[in-house]
This record gives sequence, structure tokens and C-alpha cells, in this order.
Amino acid sequence: MTVPDPVLSNVRVAAQAAADKLADNVVAFDVSEQLTITDVFLIASAGNERQVGAIVDGVEEALLKIKVKPVRREGDRENRWVLLDYIDFVVHVQHTEERTLYSLERLWKDCPEIPLDIDAPEPSDDE
Repeated sequence: MTVPDPVLSNVRVAAQAAADKLADNVVAFDVSEQLTITDVFLIASAGNERQVGAIVDGVEEALLKIKVKPVRREGDRENRWVLLDYIDFVVHVQHTEERTLYSLERLWKDCPEIPLDIDAPEPSDDE
């Protein structure tokens, strides 16, 4: 893996923030060997647009706390597939339907998956 440790640390902060907002199936891929524009794709999904927005906001807030700011945010009008570009890594938060349709995991299956070691919150009785 050629991803620098500070980038991996930021990706793990983003992944934990997504998990804290109840994101589904949070995964990260080292795309540094295939792409020159970024090192990591972090992918998460949610079942509705409101939750997609909450996950995106949570990720952005967690990274801002450690002074990491995205250079671009796209797709937040519809909240079906929102992209946060941090140059060294890109966060994709997709509605479950978009995740199934575009299947980014299939596209990047030859790239190594990055272990995230995130703590998923326990579901409450209300869920």
C-alpha cells in the first residue's frame, strides 16, 4: 500500500464519522496505483436522501475538527450521491439504489481494500 499514514488517518476519521451517522457498508480502497488524482476512495451508503445528507455533514464536521477541509463538494442538491474531494482521498456517500446501480466496489475490485477498524454504534430500540 502506498497511501501515506496521515491520509489513512484522515480516511479513518471520515469512516468513523460515517459509521457514527449510521452509514451502511463503509469501505475504503487504495486506488493510488490506478489513479494519479487521489489515493483513496471511501464509500458509504444510506437508505434515504436525508441520511445521505447527515452522513456527509458528519464526515465534513469531523474532518473540519482536525483542520481538513474538502476542496469540492458535489451532488448535495439531490443527496443521492454526494462526493467530498479532499485531494488525497475522495468520500462517496451514495443512496443505496445508486450504490447498487453504479457498483463502485466492482469497478475497483482489483484495488486493495483498506482496513478501517471502525466502531459501529449499536442500533437503538427505535430503529
